[in-house]
Amino acid sequence: MRRPHSGLFARRPWICTQCSRARYSSVAPSKTTRAGNKKTNLPDFPARTRFAPSPTGYLHLGSLRTALFNYLLAKRTGGQFLLRIEDTDQKRTISGAEQRLYDDLQWAGLHWDEGPTVGGPHGPYRQSERTAIYRTHTHDLINNGHAYRCFCSADRLDAYARHRSQAGLAPGYDRKCAEIPVEESEDRAAKGESHVVRLKVEEYPMFEDIVYGKTGQNRSPSKLDLIDRVYDDPILLKSDGHPTYHLANVVDDHFMKITHVIRGTEWMPSTPLHVALYNAFDWTPPRFGHVPLLVDKSGQKLSKRNADIDLTFFKDTQGVLATTLVNFAALLGWSHTQKSDIFSLEELEQVFSLKITKGNTVVAFEKLWFLQKAHAQRFATNGGPEFEEMVSKVSKVVEETCPAQELTPLLQSGSLAEYIAPLLRADAKSYTNASEFVQRNSTFFTTTLNRPTYTPVTSTNKTQSQPQSAIPMAALHIAAAALSLVPQSHWTINTHKFNIASYDGASAIIPEEPDADVYGSSEEAVKTRVTADKTFKKELYHYLRWALSASAPGPGIPETMVILGRAESLRRLQEAREMTKDSSAGPTRVMKNAQTSENQDKTWMGSLAPGS
Repeated sequence: MRRPHSGLFARRPWICTQCSRARYSSVAPSKTTRAGNKKTNLPDFPARTRFAPSPTGYLHLGSLRTALFNYLLAKRTGGQFLLRIEDTDQKRTISGAEQRLYDDLQWAGLHWDEGPTVGGPHGPYRQSERTAIYRTHTHDLINNGHAYRCFCSADRLDAYARHRSQAGLAPGYDRKCAEIPVEESEDRAAKGESHVVRLKVEEYPMFEDIVYGKTGQNRSPSKLDLIDRVYDDPILLKSDGHPTYHLANVVDDHFMKITHVIRGTEWMPSTPLHVALYNAFDWTPPRFGHVPLLVDKSGQKLSKRNADIDLTFFKDTQGVLATTLVNFAALLGWSHTQKSDIFSLEELEQVFSLKITKGNTVVAFEKLWFLQKAHAQRFATNGGPEFEEMVSKVSKVVEETCPAQELTPLLQSGSLAEYIAPLLRADAKSYTNASEFVQRNSTFFTTTLNRPTYTPVTSTNKTQSQPQSAIPMAALHIAAAALSLVPQSHWTINTHKFNIASYDGASAIIPEEPDADVYGSSEEAVKTRVTADKTFKKELYHYLRWALSASAPGPGIPETMVILGRAESLRRLQEAREMTKDSSAGPTRVMKNAQTSENQDKTWMGSLAPGS
């Protein structure tokens, strides 16, 4: 069950990597588990993963999926999931975005084991608080010859780039500052001369990707062309002393002991650089896995124009349940062998693997609404906080859109939540969000129904070999009145189901003594009555839905009668009878008996009740 929302972040007890590894390894895996790891690419040790967003915006569908895959890998292997805030680009940081990231992750149920608000042994977990660490390790690279200070002015670099561009050559740097003696470089830096620090790349290596296998450019960092030899020596430390993303990312992942990095394919071109930087530090890189790009049905990358926007759109505007969105995100590029696509977060933690698909993933939002209805049914069946949240949201919409004078007669002495809960349980299969649910079931929140003119669904079909009479309206009135005889003490779904099923509808169509020449043998007569009963029941259901809900789709007739309550159901049936009345007086007497039977000292349930 997803943890209930709280303003405070519950801190989980931290367990060191070695202890966690020992705890995870203390239970011998089964043969199935061993074989499964080979097929699913799962490590045989606890994975340490991280999600490292920048507070320059809000979580969107793609970033939620990235966080989810890292979270699930950690949980599946008994490891730890870390949250790190990459806020070195202060100019792009949006006020309030960091807290929003916390809130959105918590809403989705992705609680981190280490990170801001919970701490951990490898903090601080904001990059802006780790600047000294980056500078120290950049200085180490300078000392061992893998990096150098570049004092080239912005004007020189701009002129050099324009010169190469005009010559039709690829961009690059000529390593003008790489040969500056260390002593001179140290002295110029100590005097405050503006500079950056560049990585002296000797090789951009291939790497083994979890999804794509061995990949990378395996290219030389230098290029000899018509003008000069140029190099791809990326900047590690900017002139303001702050690290670039590449430096901070590698240093943090190393010292936070990250074992697996799951991220989008847009980062694949940067991975050879990251591996080169690991090699320069003489560190072992984590395993990388790149998940496919999310695209719409036309193959275009998702954007704000087609719903790849922050989680607020799904959560607040569309009313998507947290469990639904997590389930939906998990299926975007992940394949499984389970019989159903419907997963809670806890179920995903048990079955997740690294069977990630290659190539772009088409996002079909029809699947989102299928999952929404499936999870709504689960919550309605199981109850709990999620169902209570659904009831609360529907109640809020009803209070905002339905006049109180219309609701009061329906609620009687009960609360709105008590009235809505059984309605949600009865029609959860159609739940998309609270607003649409109230609109779909609007007849349950008013005493004024705008019924269309009643149109029967059955009629005489002269082409049939056996005659089929049109069902008299009086017969429907009598059946409805008979169903109304059930007293309040037995006004239940099961009673109504039994009574409708037990009602002899054949007698309303077939004469009591059928002509033997018309109906033939006794066996044929039985078949005729069965067919007639089915025809009548179909018309009866059609009439009752028109009478009780103005023909609107929704819960079944027995459920509708119980939700509305006996008094309102009888009022609607009487109102419908008046709209379709004919010369028959029989139904009127039966209906009056139904209205007064409550005052009689009887507990009988009508002529169709069990045991009558």
